[in-house]
Amino acid sequence: MTPDDILPTYARHARAFAANRTKTLFERGWLDRALNHAPGRQVLDLGCGAGDPIARYLADRRAQVTGVDATPDMIEMFSALLPRHQAIMADMRSLSLDRQFDVILAWDSFFHLSPDDQRAMFAVFAAHAAPGAVLMFTSGPDAGEAIGQVEGSPIYHSSLSPKEYRHLLDSHGFQELAFTPEDPTCDYHSVWMARKRITA
Repeated sequence: MTPDDILPTYARHARAFAANRTKTLFERGWLDRALNHAPGRQVLDLGCGAGDPIARYLADRRAQVTGVDATPDMIEMFSALLPRHQAIMADMRSLSLDRQFDVILAWDSFFHLSPDDQRAMFAVFAAHAAPGAVLMFTSGPDAGEAIGQVEGSPIYHSSLSPKEYRHLLDSHGFQELAFTPEDPTCDYHSVWMARKRITA
């Protein structure tokens, strides 16, 4: 199981994954924090999946969500759920929308990328971040690789160290706002939140 297997695996299991994905919205506290810190309500959701529950919740909070996913069925479901919001089928690693957003979210998606692809993503984050924008992503608690499961199929995860994430954030113009490893209030997700610096 390698990072190259991620997209084919989600493509095979997209409908079942969307149906079985928990809708308890344990992410709510972090989503609210991101919106409270953001300068506006334009949201870029990278690896948006079918849009339920995260994009739906953000839309209910008056956000305009642009969902990006590389799986056709996920984009189809997102569009059906949120027809007034934009859905783009694309690989986040090569994304270039020539637009900036107030919130950039890579929740349970960024950590499927290889370590080198994660490092390269910080330039993508920076290119799409408006001044003062909030970036939020999930990682592992420390550097390493792990194999999880999606609908019974193995799925790759990786993480850099907190020290390296901090260096990448700083070098791409982001100020760390919070990092909570294995947050017990968020189903033990390790969550990062940062703000794009406002420069004169």
